[in-house]
Formats: sequence, structure tokens, C-alpha cells
Amino acid sequence: MAVKFRVERDVLAEAVTWAARGLPTRPPVPVLAGVLLEAATDGTLTLSAFDYEVSARVSVAAEVDEAGTVLVSGRLLADISRNLPSKPVDVATEGQKVQVTCGGSRFSLLTMPVDDYPTLPTMPEATGTVPGDVFTLAVSQVTTAAGRDDTLPILTGVRVEIDGSRMTLLATDRYRLAMRTLDWNPGGSDAAAVALVPARTLADTAKALGASASVDLALGRTGAGDGLVGFEAGSRRTTSRLLDGEYPKVTAIFPTTTDVSAVVETASLVEAVKRVALVAERNTPVRLRFTDGQPDHRGRAGRRRAGEREHRGAGSRAARSRSRSTRSTCSTAWAPCTSRGRGSRSRSRRSPRCSPGRARPTPRRTTASSTCSCRSGSRA
Repeated sequence: MAVKFRVERDVLAEAVTWAARGLPTRPPVPVLAGVLLEAATDGTLTLSAFDYEVSARVSVAAEVDEAGTVLVSGRLLADISRNLPSKPVDVATEGQKVQVTCGGSRFSLLTMPVDDYPTLPTMPEATGTVPGDVFTLAVSQVTTAAGRDDTLPILTGVRVEIDGSRMTLLATDRYRLAMRTLDWNPGGSDAAAVALVPARTLADTAKALGASASVDLALGRTGAGDGLVGFEAGSRRTTSRLLDGEYPKVTAIFPTTTDVSAVVETASLVEAVKRVALVAERNTPVRLRFTDGQPDHRGRAGRRRAGEREHRGAGSRAARSRSRSTRSTCSTAWAPCTSRGRGSRSRSRRSPRCSPGRARPTPRRTTASSTCSCRSGSRA
């Protein structure tokens, strides 16, 4: 189908980047790597993307000469549109290709079969709205604790619980636990729902829609009965399938009362923990000890580090010296013995060398597996 329209470069680049942000790098079906461009006679250009899990759609204004639909590579179109000069962009189909012209730049893209592209899910009915900045901050505070292990898919999601005008976000990876409660504007005073949203999708959506004044939240189901969550802000909308399963009941872990509470400046605490973590192994806990007016941060390392030395007395050094005198040690030039079969004598490829005052090491007779031992000068 013939398509021809003109759109501003910045408008096109922003719209394509939004639609193509979640496209898979290795899609199971080639058409899933494409972005669907739909030009309408009313001067609206709609860009859509869908990978059977997450869908994205955005509408922008354009000068449409010929209405139609075309499917092209989403990532390629996004890269091209971001690097075009700041001039209007003309897009038109020529046979099986799409010509993208901007000033003196011209690109030719192969089209994909539109008939093979899946139908995007219908946006559920809006459940309520939440301020964009509040929603973005709350999601960023919770998604950091979500799991990243795909073998435990339930923990890779964020539990969204709606109870009237209160919304609670909860995430955990079995080591960390984050919960944030915020106020929102439900469609009805008796609104109540629980959904398990993929943390990665929720974080990307919150970042992209955070600049909006308000974000519409919608919960519903697809035609196949799968749970679906939708977010809409202005001309942008996105949907995602919900995760299946029962989320662990972890709210009981939060203590109802605390014996000790402390107020610390966030920046100072973060800087102190970063410095202490320099000498800690990965996944090593950092111990926080609070004294009067000053917290103490300590990290435990799994290996000896610069600046850490053990000072022992002369008695300890003498004891170690006497202990070493009762046994013989070989230098690194002594190579392990290798067996040549049952009943044969194992020999080293190098001639062994021992420390001064020690007896030469002699190999033992071995069978299939062979080992070497050193004899001291006093006892064999």
C-alpha cells in the first residue's frame, strides 16, 4: 500500500525511539522487529510495536499526502531518524522499499509484510490516574529490589496493590525488600486490585512517562484471558502482560515496632557505604554500627588487603621456625610426578631442587595416580 507523509525530524525521532525501545534483539519472528507506521487522512501518524508481551503506541501530527500502512525495521529507523539533520522528513513507499529523505540525506529501507504483523491488544479501561513525577519516583525506589533471575519469574515482578485511594508497590529478590505506598486518584472509591507487573517493563514505562503531568493506569484482561496492565500519558500508551503466580507474603517481614531509629543524611550514608564496600567481596554484607551521634560502617573482606598486616611476637616467629625445621620444603622447580602405568617408577621431568639443609625429595612408587613426597634429613 502506498504511503506518503512529511513529519518534523525531532517529532519522528522521539516517536520512533519510544515505540522501538522494547523491541527484541533476536525476535522469534522477523516481523516482531518492525515498527508499524499508519498514516491517516486526518493528519495523524501512529507508530506501533508489539512482541506478544509488551506493546507500545504513539500518535504524532504529520502532513499526510497518501494514507496507508507500512512495516519497517524499528531499530534501524530509530537510528536513522536520530542522525538526520534538523529539517522536515519525507517518507514515501516505492515498491517494496520505503524512502526516507531529509535535506541532502536519503535512506532506502526494505518493508516487511504487514499481514503477518500481530494485532495489538486493546487498552483496558482506565482504573485511575497518578501524578507522573510521583509514579516515576515510587517505581525507581521499588524496582531496585526486584529479582533478575529468570528461573524465579515471580520475583522479577513488582506487586501492585490498589485499595481505594492507596497504591502499594512491593518488590523483593529474597535478599532485599522494598515497599512504597502512594496516593492516587482511582476511578471509584471502592477500587481494589492486585497485579504482578514485570519490573523491567514498569521501570522503562515510568521513565518514559515520568515527564507527563499524570499517568492513566488500566488493569484488565486480554481476549485469551491473560492479565493485562496498561499505561497512558498524552498520546503515548503501552500495555504489558502480567506475571502469573502467587507472590510470597513478605509484608510480615517488616517490623511493626523498632527499638532504635536513626536519621542519617542520604548522601553521606551512600558515600560512606561506597568507601567501605571497596574492601568487601561481592555480595558481602556491610555492617552498620550506630553509636551516640555517629554511625560506624564496616565491611568484611574475603582476602588480605593492602594496609592489613599481622604483627606477631618473637616467640611466635621462633615457634614457626622450629616447626619448619622438622619438615622439608621443595622449591617451585619440583614438578609433580607423572605415572607411566601400574608397577612402573614415576619420575619428574625436572631434577628436583630443595632448600639448603634439606634432603632431596624422592618420588614414591605409585600405580595409576602418583604423588610426590619429601623426606627430611632425620627421618624417611
